[in-house]
Amino acid sequence: MKLSDNFTLAEMVRSQTARRLNIDNTPDEHQIEFMRELCVHVLQPIRNEFGPVRITSGLRVPELNRAIGGSSSSQHCALNGAAADIDFGDGNKPVFDWIVNNIVFDQLIWEFGDDKNPDWIHVSYNYGKNRGQILRAVKRNGKTKYISIA
Repeated sequence: MKLSDNFTLAEMVRSQTARRLNIDNTPDEHQIEFMRELCVHVLQPIRNEFGPVRITSGLRVPELNRAIGGSSSSQHCALNGAAADIDFGDGNKPVFDWIVNNIVFDQLIWEFGDDKNPDWIHVSYNYGKNRGQILRAVKRNGKTKYISIA
């Protein structure tokens, strides 16, 4: 099933952890609609600007989200918007900066890395309720903390 010109449901639900643990990562209609909005309004414009987008994490059904230690309110579960983690390798910073200046989003997170480049980018979209929140994920005392950077 296509969610936008270049994104499919299959790539948004692909998960090595789900496969390994035999977790059914099949979305319901509500989750599919949230993912479609994310693909149309966020991922497709990024693809149009930068070329193919590597999605490292898309949908996580609640069982999968628990298995990886995700937050129970994670937008990866597509219960309150939808999220994707994307990776352009050493080119994450230009993509991050472009998103800040060109995309309406709910959350944009510079995930770890250093001051020059995040390890990956988390971006979410919540149709009609986008906060435009920009954060940086860092480890402090072994725990992930999110710091506002805008």
